[in-house]
Amino acid sequence: MDFSFDEDQQLMVQAVRELMTRENWEPYFQECDDTHEYPERFVAELAALGVDSMMLPEEHGGMGASWVTLAAVWEELGRLGAPTYVLYQLPTLETITREGTPEQIKNVLAYVGTGKQIWNAAMTEPGAGSSLSGITTTYTRRNGKVYLNGQKTFITSSAHVPYLVVMTRDATNPEVFTEWFVDMSLPGITKSPLDKLGLRMDSCCEVYLDDVELDESDLFGTEGKGFARGVDDFDMERFLVAACDYGWAFCAFEDAATYANQRVQGGEAIARYQLIQEKFANMRIKLTNMRNMIYEIAWKHDTGQMGRGDCSMAKYYCTRAAAEVVDDAIQVLGGIGVTGNHRVARMWRDLRVERISGGTDEMMILTAGRAALKSYR
Repeated sequence: MDFSFDEDQQLMVQAVRELMTRENWEPYFQECDDTHEYPERFVAELAALGVDSMMLPEEHGGMGASWVTLAAVWEELGRLGAPTYVLYQLPTLETITREGTPEQIKNVLAYVGTGKQIWNAAMTEPGAGSSLSGITTTYTRRNGKVYLNGQKTFITSSAHVPYLVVMTRDATNPEVFTEWFVDMSLPGITKSPLDKLGLRMDSCCEVYLDDVELDESDLFGTEGKGFARGVDDFDMERFLVAACDYGWAFCAFEDAATYANQRVQGGEAIARYQLIQEKFANMRIKLTNMRNMIYEIAWKHDTGQMGRGDCSMAKYYCTRAAAEVVDDAIQVLGGIGVTGNHRVARMWRDLRVERISGGTDEMMILTAGRAALKSYR
């Protein structure tokens, strides 16, 4: 496997680097984190580079970029301190172009280039998380209309996105799972914001659906195939989490390494002490493992060789390994790591949420473990 970048990939990484180094973004990120605001100005700048349309098929105005290109961009953004978790919806716009109606596609693509949040999926409920079989939100047909009733919880981006793809089950046939493309301005929708430990630049809400009236044209994908659609797209989400977390770990490592070579204690830089060197050896090992895993999986996807458990394995390993790297970085940074709103502290909080968001550690273990055993049956 050759992990070197082609010319187009190098140009994209260079453009991202120039954007990130053009100004000090950290005060803006800190303000957004403190106020729970989506960093729209930053995302709009990325959109101007084509990052929001990067994964879109060419027939929809995108680049049709590979997962290797995606990994390269996410690595560079994360390494330079960007909150890449706020960008999760952008590489997944391909889901809309694949599953949506022409009108749904038109509505979503109208937001491309704006930096605004566009869509997300609403699956989780108070009684349905890792197992979606407990979903109780229903759709009912009456008098030529469709009505949604139920409650979704922990729904990312739901405070501001104009559209949610809502997973439901048929009220008359509970074995049928179907998704609906819901305009969030419709009557009958209420939202209750939830505070979060980390990932605070993106909203999280309880979403209540009380006889929300839809048309048949609001069906998303194929009726009865909602669950299958969701499962197929989980791999992308999990890959994005792994790539995001690796980037942050890289950032924390470099921040800590720079500091260790500057901070003097006992007459010499703390980087000269063996206990500090041990931390950096372990951090480097984990970073190497994360990078190799992410790029290998991206390469396997792009060459049609990716296995069902690969992205779950990456999410499980990278969220935990990145958290350990960032924790060691804070230990090296000492007082400045835990005071003054250092970006590594923000990453430490964000990483703890990553082990739950997008699929818990436990579900990643089950998925990766089953996949590992399958070929030996």
